[in-house]
Amino acid sequence: MQFTYINNLKQGGTIYGIYVLRNKELKEASNKKLFLDLVFVDSTGEISGKIWDANEELYNSLVLNKIYNIYARVDKWKEALQLNIIKMQLAEQRVQDKIAEFVPSAPLAPEEMLREIYSYVGKINNSDIRNIVLKLLKNKEDKLLYYPAARSLHHSIRSGLLYHIIRMIRVAEKLKDVYSEINLDLLYAGVLIHDLAKVGELESDELGFSEYSKEGQLLGHLVMGIRDIEIAGRELGTSEEVILLLQHMVAGHHYEPEYGSPKKPMFLEAELLHFIDLMDARIYDYDNTLKNIDKGSFSEPVWSLDRRRLYNPDI
Repeated sequence: MQFTYINNLKQGGTIYGIYVLRNKELKEASNKKLFLDLVFVDSTGEISGKIWDANEELYNSLVLNKIYNIYARVDKWKEALQLNIIKMQLAEQRVQDKIAEFVPSAPLAPEEMLREIYSYVGKINNSDIRNIVLKLLKNKEDKLLYYPAARSLHHSIRSGLLYHIIRMIRVAEKLKDVYSEINLDLLYAGVLIHDLAKVGELESDELGFSEYSKEGQLLGHLVMGIRDIEIAGRELGTSEEVILLLQHMVAGHHYEPEYGSPKKPMFLEAELLHFIDLMDARIYDYDNTLKNIDKGSFSEPVWSLDRRRLYNPDI
């Protein structure tokens, strides 16, 4: 039987899908009956699903991060598609062995992205900056190949952290064509290291499914990143000025205190880092939200975009 990818689902009719069970909750409906609220993913996206008249035994039998064969009706609830599940069954082991093919992943191969990132390190002329960036990247290299950039929200996909960095560094390079006063050594360095401590803030498996670590919850990647720069800089004998400038870029890239930044940017490249980071996150959230929304329709409120309902232009 031909299976349907999540991004090809259409309202009405029944479908057969092969999806990874990402989340499950046992809830009580208004009629006091229990139902299961599920979240499924495949390589193309994410969708919620419901099993009505459920029970604790069924809830306990479902295993997260496993592939299931799904037979369901496709309905729409509050402008979003959802699956009304008729039957679901754990896929056989030969399918489970290919699970990496069924999870949301960056559209570029991680090995290629990593090579490109190292090519940008080679463009940094200042040896102190280049060496500390290289050391920080090498310390995280293996995990960078599969780590997401977040547990949820932007780039929360396998290899999402690399994808976020690649898009940012390409934007940074183009800015020099317009603003000749930019110090590309600093801007490249800031882009390349600003989120590296998310490897540690998050604990991720090789599928890109992650949760916050204890250190991540208590400190966060800004504090952890500042510490990593200090340690690497001391080991390399990096100049105090370079250490301080890079630490300030990490500290200020969230811009506002309520988002974790103790200081706003105080030099141009730190300012640009924030806006490149914000722009890439916003573009990702727009694209990710609207890809399953019909043209001429609005999305549900998007938490990361101030709960705005996004519109998909009908042109």
